[in-house]
Amino acid sequence: MSTSEPIDEARLGLLLGDLRLPTIKHIWPAFAERADKEGWPAARFLTALAEHEIAERARRRIERHLTEAHLPPGKTLDGFDFEAVPMLSKAQIMAMVAGDSWLEKGDNLLVFGPPGGGKSHLAAAIGLGLIENGWRVFFTRTTDLVQRLQVARRELALEQAIAKLDKYHLLILDDLAYVTKDQAETSALFELISARYERRSILITANQPFGEWNRIFPDPAMTLAAVDRLVHHATILELNVESYRRRTALERKKGPGRPPTRATIKNTSD
Repeated sequence: MSTSEPIDEARLGLLLGDLRLPTIKHIWPAFAERADKEGWPAARFLTALAEHEIAERARRRIERHLTEAHLPPGKTLDGFDFEAVPMLSKAQIMAMVAGDSWLEKGDNLLVFGPPGGGKSHLAAAIGLGLIENGWRVFFTRTTDLVQRLQVARRELALEQAIAKLDKYHLLILDDLAYVTKDQAETSALFELISARYERRSILITANQPFGEWNRIFPDPAMTLAAVDRLVHHATILELNVESYRRRTALERKKGPGRPPTRATIKNTSD
């Protein structure tokens, strides 16, 4: 090795750092050694380095997006028992997770069903799949987000708070039915729905059908307007199945020795 090689290697390390190519900076010596031994053309060597840099960037990006999404742990499509929900098309769900064009158009997804029927699991699993495919998702209980928006309103920063949520291609609002029927709270929720209309997607899980949403929005006109904006470009899924939590409780009461009945989802609850 000539005396100039250590100097060149040190300089290359600095250049790769300045170019923000940390993966290449880390792996290039091993790849260079292999390329020399196997007689790689320069283009193959550079392509291999670039591919690893891109793959590592994608991995780190997904890791960041998973952290910011606040998804409940352990909720995957592999863990969801589609056979127990015959009204639900697995092919349709997998197509939605692949992205299709619904997120680009700002379409919505509305999931209805009884408590414990798997709505939250399905919503979180869809969110996870979308993140793995490069989309940004934020999962929150509806009541928690409404309270945050209320704080922002009091601080005269509601518009900015809603705008910050624009970075998420999909906003998952879990358990809509538990929002307090309060004019100030529900008006903040309505402003969020209106702001994302035809621009950014919303996924809502709810126990109550549209006909009972007057329990959420105190003003009938606001109820109609909210439903109209959500439904205009939406896919509606209905999980009319028996509660998994109720089934589990019944199985415990039966005691040992009884064969388990089918549950809505595997090894978890809504």
